[in-house]
Amino acid sequence: MIGLMKQKLIKINKIFIFSLIFFSLTSCENKKPNILWITVEDISPDLGCYGDENANTPVLDKLASEGFIYTNAFANAPVCAPARSAIITGMYPSSIGSLHMRSYAQNISESGKLPEEFLFFPEIFRNNGYYCTNNEKEDYNLNIKRKIWDDSSLKAHWRNRKNKNNPFFSVFNLKMTHESCINDKEKHEQLTKSLPSELRINKDQINIPSYFPDNQIVRTLMARHYDNISQMDIRVGEILNDLKEDGLEENTIIFFYSDHGTGVPRHKRWLFDSGIKVPLIVYLPKKYRDLYNKKPGSSIDRLVSFVDLAPTALNISNIDIPENMQGKPFLGDNIENENKYVFISRGRMDERYDMQRGVRTKEFKYIRYYEPTKPYYQYMNTPEKGEIMKEIRKAHKNGTLPKFGELLMTKNKPYESLYNIIDDPIETKDLANDPIYIDILENLRLEHEKFMKDIFDIGLIPEPILRSWEEKYDDEIYSIVRNHDIFYEDLQIMSSSKDPRVLISGLDHQSEAVRFWAAQSLGNIKEKISKNLLSKILFKINDENLNVSISISRILIRQNLNDEIIFKTLKTGLIDNNEWTRLQSALVIDEFKIAAKKLENYIKKSKANDKNKYVVRVVNRSLNKLNNTNFIVK
Repeated sequence: MIGLMKQKLIKINKIFIFSLIFFSLTSCENKKPNILWITVEDISPDLGCYGDENANTPVLDKLASEGFIYTNAFANAPVCAPARSAIITGMYPSSIGSLHMRSYAQNISESGKLPEEFLFFPEIFRNNGYYCTNNEKEDYNLNIKRKIWDDSSLKAHWRNRKNKNNPFFSVFNLKMTHESCINDKEKHEQLTKSLPSELRINKDQINIPSYFPDNQIVRTLMARHYDNISQMDIRVGEILNDLKEDGLEENTIIFFYSDHGTGVPRHKRWLFDSGIKVPLIVYLPKKYRDLYNKKPGSSIDRLVSFVDLAPTALNISNIDIPENMQGKPFLGDNIENENKYVFISRGRMDERYDMQRGVRTKEFKYIRYYEPTKPYYQYMNTPEKGEIMKEIRKAHKNGTLPKFGELLMTKNKPYESLYNIIDDPIETKDLANDPIYIDILENLRLEHEKFMKDIFDIGLIPEPILRSWEEKYDDEIYSIVRNHDIFYEDLQIMSSSKDPRVLISGLDHQSEAVRFWAAQSLGNIKEKISKNLLSKILFKINDENLNVSISISRILIRQNLNDEIIFKTLKTGLIDNNEWTRLQSALVIDEFKIAAKKLENYIKKSKANDKNKYVVRVVNRSLNKLNNTNFIVK
C-alpha cells in the first residue's frame, strides 16, 4: 500500500514538474520583447557607420555592426513637430492636419484634435501590458488632452516600472544635436565641455557641403555639429550600459533614428534628402533574429518612413495594427512587399507658408512646388539667426557663393523638379525639363496626385479656413474632410492650373477653399494678366470669405493695381480674430513694399499687440525692410 502511494506521488510530482517546465517555456515564448527607441534631433546620416568621414561615433558604429542599418529611411516632413506627429500616430501629417509647424491654434483651444477612437501607439502598448515611458520631448503637433504615456518626463525610465516582469517601451529623446546647439556657442561649449579631444573634429579637415561658402565661420559651425554628434554618441552608450546593467540586452529590441535632417540651411525644413533622409539603426537580440532574416551588420535598402515606425513596433510585439494607421511594418511576421514610394510634405515652416510635396523612390525624387513665385530661401526668423545662413546671404551679395548655393537664392522656384538620386545624390541637377525623363516625371506626378486624393491631403485647405471649419462643424478636421463634400478634385484643379480663365471661373465656386486656391494660383502667375480679366478679379475682392479676399488682394498688387479696397482688405485681415488669417494678411503685406508703406501704422500696432509670435515676426521683417532697420524679435 505504501509503495503504491509512493508511485502515485512520484507520478504526480513528475506531472507537476512537467507542467512547471511547460508553463515556463510557454511564458518565455509568449513574453513580448522590450523596445527601446533612442531618437536624436537634427541629424542626417552623419555617422561613421554610414560612411561619414567627419563623424566620431564608436558606440553607434558598434550597434550598427551588431544590428542593421537602413539606407533608405525618411522623415515624412523635414521639421520636428510634423515629423513627430507621423511617428506617434502612424499617419501622414498632411492627412491629419498636423503638417504646419505648431499646427494647432494658440487661441482656439479645441483645434488640432484627432478622432477619439484613434489611439496613439503608446496607448496601444499600454493596453497590451507594456510600461511606456518617454524622456522627455513630445512635440506631436496635436492637441492631446489625455495621458498617453505611463511617464513622460525628465525622469522617465524603464527602471521605474513597479513590476519588473512587465515588458517596456521606452523612448529617450536626445537634444544635444539640435540646430540651437550649433548656433549658440555657449550652449554648444557647455554640452561638449567633457568631450575627449580624440573625439573632436578638426574644422580644417572637415568636408563642407558644396552649396555652402567654405570659410572659417562655416567650418566652425559644421565642426560644432559633429562634436555635438560625438557627445550624443557617448550619451547613447550610457543608455545602452543601463540596459546591460539591468540584464536586459537579450530581451530588448533597439531602434536609433533622427527626427529629420541636419539643422542647417538646405537641410532641415527642406524636401531634399539632406532634410528628410535619416539614420535608422535596428538591433535585434539573438532570440528575435527571426524577425528579419539578415546577418548582423547588414545594410538594408528597403524604403521606410516615419509612418511605418509605429506599425513595425506593434507588429514585432504581436499586437494588432489599427486600421487608421497608414504606414506598414518592415519587421516581423507577415510583412508586406516593400514600399515603391515614400511620400514627403512641407507646410508652414514657422511663420512662412510654402506648400511643397514630394515622392521618393530608390532612384528618383519628384518635388511639386505649389507656390513657385516664392523664393527658395524665404526669410524665416529662426534659421536667419544662424551664422551659416548669414554667411550664405553675405556670399550671395558679394558674388562668392558656390554655384550650387546660388541655385537656392533665385527669386522663384520651378513648378516641379525631378532628380536622379543615384547620379546626383545632393540634388543639384533638375531633370524636370529633360525629355529623356518625361515618362518618369509624369508617372511620379500622377503618383503624387493620386496619393494626395487617397489620404485627403489637408494641405489644400488653407490653415485659417481649416481652423474655422473645426468650429463651424464642431468636429475634427480628419472627419470633416471625409464626411462633407470638400470638392477635392476641384481643389486639385485650382491648385495646379496655370490658365487664368479656368482660375477666374474658380472664384465663383461654392467652396471657400476652392475659391482660395483659384485666387492663390492666379497670384502665382508670373505673366501679365489682361485688363479685362483683372477687372473681373477686382470685382471678386469682396468675397464672403476674408481669406479669399486677401488672396485676391495679392493678385492685384502683383499686377500693379493699387486701389484702396486692396489695402483696406489687408488691414481687415490684420486685425481678424483668426490668428492664421492675421498671418496670411501679414505675409501678403510683407511681400509687397507698397502694402507695408500704406499700412505701416497698422503693422506697428500688430507688432506691439499680436499674440501670435509668427505674425509678430513677419510684420517686424516688413518694418525692417521698410525702414532699413534691424530689430530682432523672438
